[in-house]
Amino acid sequence: MTHEHAAVRASEESAKHATAGDKASWLSLFAEDAFLQDPVGTSPLDPEGRGYSGKKDIERFWDHVIARAKLKIVASQRIACANTCAAVLQVTNDMGDGKHTVVDMVGIYEVDDQGKLSSLKVYWDWNQLVSQLQDLAVI
Repeated sequence: MTHEHAAVRASEESAKHATAGDKASWLSLFAEDAFLQDPVGTSPLDPEGRGYSGKKDIERFWDHVIARAKLKIVASQRIACANTCAAVLQVTNDMGDGKHTVVDMVGIYEVDDQGKLSSLKVYWDWNQLVSQLQDLAVI
């Protein structure tokens, strides 16, 4: 069931489209001048920790990160406040051959007056993922 709150709805739709691998629908959730950080801070995905600004840059994030993954995103809780939703997430990436990673995350989804994502910041521990990849002998 889709929630009435615009930021909760954006969180739900973002997870649905990322899981389905639906790039066009996922990108349509974002305002033209949106900002995305996933994860927040520095990581091999964003060595300078600057995030991605604008739809073209966010599309680059999709192509380099989401498009390569087979994700399952489960939200155990979504908390709405003003134009924002905080979502407690567990993200599983099916790597094939019975291998998968599971990372706990918190996504902060902020929408503009049109209900478009103006900011998406996802907090998670890069080292949690690296440890699992090492255990799976993937890296």
